[in-house]
Amino acid sequence: MVAEACLLLARAGFDPARALMLLERSAVHIALSLESQTAPVRTLFERDDNVPASLADACLLRMSELFEPCSILTLGRNFGIYRRLGRKTISLMSPCAQVRTD
Repeated sequence: MVAEACLLLARAGFDPARALMLLERSAVHIALSLESQTAPVRTLFERDDNVPASLADACLLRMSELFEPCSILTLGRNFGIYRRLGRKTISLMSPCAQVRTD
């Protein structure tokens, strides 16, 4: 997810090192071990063929299912249509989408 964040920041014209600075300052935490969450993340990949999810998106979706309350900071455009825990919308902080709450 950090690599994806760096890529998206660079594409948007921002310094990708900012993502690493947030980690260094403990402003954000990576709260998912893919090794222990492989099956649920795979299920999110397979759940809906018409809504493509990257590995980073699927990991963020899984974290939104594991931690309440949750809000996802994203530059991705698909999060407005993704659902957590079946049909629940995801609270978003994004310049690409309106803020949504459950």
